[in-house]
Amino acid sequence: MRLTADDRRQAEALLRGGIQPVRTVRRAWILRQLGQGESCSQVSTQVGVAVSTVYEVRKRYEQGGLERALYDRPRPGAEPALDAGQKQRIIAMVCSPAPSGYSRWSVRLIVAEAVKRKLVPTVGRETIRLLLLSHDLKPWREKNVVCGGVGRRVYREDGRCSGDL
Repeated sequence: MRLTADDRRQAEALLRGGIQPVRTVRRAWILRQLGQGESCSQVSTQVGVAVSTVYEVRKRYEQGGLERALYDRPRPGAEPALDAGQKQRIIAMVCSPAPSGYSRWSVRLIVAEAVKRKLVPTVGRETIRLLLLSHDLKPWREKNVVCGGVGRRVYREDGRCSGDL
């Protein structure tokens, strides 16, 4: 199998720098070895993969080029309900005081406020529950959720910080 000069440069650049998924790096390594004229069995022992994997990468390169050989197609499944920016804005909202008339945040209140404040068009209670779980937040247990802060502090009865320990 022969790699084009441009494909060889791209594969070498991918192997030389930056953080890449291991799967992508292995595939680039396989292509480089195959481009140097080595057999599939030699490549499989050098890279540490099965011979069928080497055959599959070679077939994908021959059929679809370098991009097809290195990267997987998008997998089926639902897109995440919230993007990173929406998650951050909801967490920031939960870390602020609850709306007037409420002593603490509940999952239902977070859903209603997120839609009301136009942070998200729609969102489910389970999505919010999993988001809070991933950030280890339980706003329904506390009157005011405190986010951030490293170290131990001393708090007065009124809730204000009086200093570090």
